[in-house]
Amino acid sequence: MNAKKNKSRTENNSVETITIDDIEYKLNEFSDAAKGQFSNVQFVEQQIRQLQNEWAIADTARLGYLAAIKGELNKITKK
Repeated sequence: MNAKKNKSRTENNSVETITIDDIEYKLNEFSDAAKGQFSNVQFVEQQIRQLQNEWAIADTARLGYLAAIKGELNKITKK
């Protein structure tokens, strides 16, 4: 399932819509329970983005450490 929040403009106001599995829904037509669940989805997606960023940082650090190890090993093998 893929959910995306959009804003579209009508003549006098903007309408928030949510696209789930390629079907567009108007947020103002959601029940309170559906709005709560969508809020949960947004929170979890934010957490996933945060974890992906942390993973990227850790992976970059790992590559740096590996490069440092190779540099140290090259010092040993050149002696």
